[in-house]
Amino acid sequence: MRVSELSAGMLALDRIQWHLTTVKLGRDLRLFGTVSSTNEVLRALAKDGAADGTVVIADEQTAGHGRHGKPWFSPPGVNLYASVLFRPTIPPREVPGFSFIVSLALSDAIQAEGLEPAIKWPNDVLVGKKKVAGSLAESATSGTRVDYVILGVGVNLNVTAVALWGALGEAAQAAGSLAAAARRKIDRSAFAATFLNALERWAGIFAEKGPAPVLAAWRDRDILTGRRVLVRDGETYDGRVLGVDRQGYLALRDSQGVRRRVLTGEIRLAD
Repeated sequence: MRVSELSAGMLALDRIQWHLTTVKLGRDLRLFGTVSSTNEVLRALAKDGAADGTVVIADEQTAGHGRHGKPWFSPPGVNLYASVLFRPTIPPREVPGFSFIVSLALSDAIQAEGLEPAIKWPNDVLVGKKKVAGSLAESATSGTRVDYVILGVGVNLNVTAVALWGALGEAAQAAGSLAAAARRKIDRSAFAATFLNALERWAGIFAEKGPAPVLAAWRDRDILTGRRVLVRDGETYDGRVLGVDRQGYLALRDSQGVRRRVLTGEIRLAD
């Protein structure tokens, strides 16, 4: 259903909740105007004992960032910036694999808009080869127990190409928005709810069946397997991607024939 320019630009707590079908996620939903970052706000809430499923959404971020501290352009009135708190009963080694549920949920929400997303390890979601969304996972542990996991997302919904170029310069060539791909405005409140609905569904699958079905679905949407990539991970080397393992590591064979596992490196396509 098409939405008006005004309603597409609005984030409204009651409209998000109206679209929610979740049991837990977003039942404690905090909607802010401007924050430094939604992950930062939710981290403070988590340390104060916020419940599993607490969600923070903001209209604007002044210090939003992705992996390796890279800034995430977060202008007001156009996009989705959200963070979700989980307190999963998993060992710390499974946190990277658990975090894959967020890319799956984002791609489900984007598909619901009639678009065809793809996932680029570890946290980018692309439409038409342009990055439209990213996520950032943070966790805290107590010994061998995970205290919490925060999954934060930034999604380019209605930001314009002009605004992206103004903020990112040449890097904007690789960025896009759902509105540009769909050729219509995206309802921000409805999209937020669709994302949360999908995220709870994938979290439930992980809790009930473990990482296997999550990784299988993620692999079906992955665009890196079989491709040659350049890796920056303390050192720089190239290799051919073999896939993703159970713990969320990217497996590849480098140009010398050595099999490697990457968890925190920066990956660029080289073919």
